[in-house]
Amino acid sequence: MKMLGEFVKGVWRENPTFRLALGLCPTLAVSTSVINGIGMGVAATFVLVGSNIFVSIIRSKIPNKVRIPCFIVVIATFVTIADLFMKAYTPALSRSLGMFVPLIVVNCMVLGRAEAFSSKYPPLRSIFDALGMGLGFTWALILISAIREVLGNGTIMGVLINKNFQPPLFMILAPGALLTIGLLIGLINYITSRR
Repeated sequence: MKMLGEFVKGVWRENPTFRLALGLCPTLAVSTSVINGIGMGVAATFVLVGSNIFVSIIRSKIPNKVRIPCFIVVIATFVTIADLFMKAYTPALSRSLGMFVPLIVVNCMVLGRAEAFSSKYPPLRSIFDALGMGLGFTWALILISAIREVLGNGTIMGVLINKNFQPPLFMILAPGALLTIGLLIGLINYITSRR
């Protein structure tokens, strides 16, 4: 039951984007299309799971003084694997996401989970935590991306919805991202407060 609780908390109660406001830099930057949101979410989830497992395994061997640099090296290793994999198998997506995949290394969501969770708990529990946080981050990216793509481009996953719709282009720019995230955080806080 604890494992399921670790998974579920990342999806809703401690959602990295909507509840903890972590990982907002890539969220603002890449959420212009659903494909970008899915790609960034999958990459971040891979890095979360891999780094959480590895940090959890080596947690007792790391001296306290070099804990954070060791975590960053572990995270950078998994980010490099994800980045090279994307460049090899999905080059268009890799170009679209640009520098934001390598910047997962300094994403406070990933480093925070290594420091706050996987450095204290065994690997299995760390896997469920990482999967929950990754899924929460991914669904947040997909939701934000879908809203911005529909309103800013008039498309969903690149497919035109309505020829007569004149999209407000600011929705695919930074102000549209901030507006969308702000409204969604407000809506989620309202829903949570009503329970």
